[in-house]
Amino acid sequence: MATSYALLLCFSLCFSHIFITTSRTLFLPLTHSLSKTQFTSTHHLIKSTSTSSITRFRRRHHQKNTHNHRQVSLPLSPGSDYTLSFTLDSQPISLYLDTGSDLVWFPCQPFECILCEGKAENTSLASTPPPKLSKTATPVSCKSSACSAAHSNLPSSDLCAISNCPLESIETSDCQKHSCPQFYYAYGDGSLIARLYRDSISIPLSNPTNLIVNNFTFGCAHTALAEPIGVAGFGRGVLSLPAQLATLSPQLGNQFSYCLVSHSFDSDRLSRPSPLILGRYDHDEKERRVNGVNKPRFVYTSMLDNPEHPYFYCVGLEGISIGRKKIPAPGFLRKVDGEGSGGLVVDSGTTFTMLPASLYGSVVAEFENRVGRVNERARVIEEDTGLSPCYYFDNNVVNVPSVVLHFVGNGSSVVLPRRNYFYEFLDGGDGKGKKRKVGCLMLMNGGDEAELSGGPGATLGNYQQQGFEVVYDLENKRVGFARRQCASLWETLNQD
Repeated sequence: MATSYALLLCFSLCFSHIFITTSRTLFLPLTHSLSKTQFTSTHHLIKSTSTSSITRFRRRHHQKNTHNHRQVSLPLSPGSDYTLSFTLDSQPISLYLDTGSDLVWFPCQPFECILCEGKAENTSLASTPPPKLSKTATPVSCKSSACSAAHSNLPSSDLCAISNCPLESIETSDCQKHSCPQFYYAYGDGSLIARLYRDSISIPLSNPTNLIVNNFTFGCAHTALAEPIGVAGFGRGVLSLPAQLATLSPQLGNQFSYCLVSHSFDSDRLSRPSPLILGRYDHDEKERRVNGVNKPRFVYTSMLDNPEHPYFYCVGLEGISIGRKKIPAPGFLRKVDGEGSGGLVVDSGTTFTMLPASLYGSVVAEFENRVGRVNERARVIEEDTGLSPCYYFDNNVVNVPSVVLHFVGNGSSVVLPRRNYFYEFLDGGDGKGKKRKVGCLMLMNGGDEAELSGGPGATLGNYQQQGFEVVYDLENKRVGFARRQCASLWETLNQD
């Protein structure tokens, strides 16, 4: 049983002689780094994961009261989220992969992290010192649109004034030599202060060459509170990794997808990489050419624009079917209003799916009606893990109803595999009691509608995305889902 997992993607900041316009698609491996000591038990692991999911989700609904500062909800648990790693002048850097934020940033020397003891303990993420900026890195100007984006679109005149550019220079737009001022990000249970820089990065391809991305913009943090790990933002903002690729090569930046290997917290299932795919490719044609078979096509649903959280990938949810019973979603999950309330966020940085209380209650009631009638409720397990409902099933067989997510759009329904929403494990393996088989629903209560005002109404977590290729089609403003054998997809993609 795995106690922690993280997905590592290898990048390199170096120089080569191949330019980004020479490639339409990149297939990059997400590999795993496991910590055997981060969690002491299955209960501990799930409790930490469920707590980080609910904290990240609820944090988003307090940002409306602090909108003068740029806010981003980062993953809180090193055992429940995905990370990328790359190098800067041969210096290793590890980052969270996060579709819920729109900036690439990392700690830089000298780096002070306040209250960071144990935040990444027993993982490889904090085992190396923060990198130093390379000699080719240059500060971003206060006049830059990137500077404005990092400061919640504050006008460049204000930013240049903060940077001590003289008034006559501000009036004549002659402040290019003045650097963008530090910016503040807040998240979950911490925060950071960083500056924007530009440098060239190169991504190693499957062949010996590297792919250069010039003038890549990133944040360099010298001070952080309770967060020693940086972030690779894949959100909809202009500073995200896909957005920056799109300015250099629309073929690479206008679409990306990932396929997360189904693991159920079992380290034996994490031996193969999970693919991260930048750019467009014809999976069906590739599969037919390599293996002679067809795979399920994508089910698409349109992205919804969120005026208060523009970097979120919001979609509409019409309902959830439990078995043959379709439970309609409340109206605010089908759209996003002018205050940024509503919709469902597809998020790589939240582990478990969060639902509004009314929908969650209806789902649990139907689950209880079907499963609870013949199985004992495991109340102690619910308290220990933060998941509910949980059931004992000592006969080793439990009939669990199917779960189908119905997104807005004709035929936009996704059938979840059982392992994506019902986690089964042995309880009592500590020698203190009889071992009993337990199963828990892995959907969570995000709060009532009043609590969710000003933010997304629900979140689709990465655990429920396992075993699917999830595509973010930025050009056509849609998100797609297709069942895949993610463990073997990497080999398929890299065959000629």
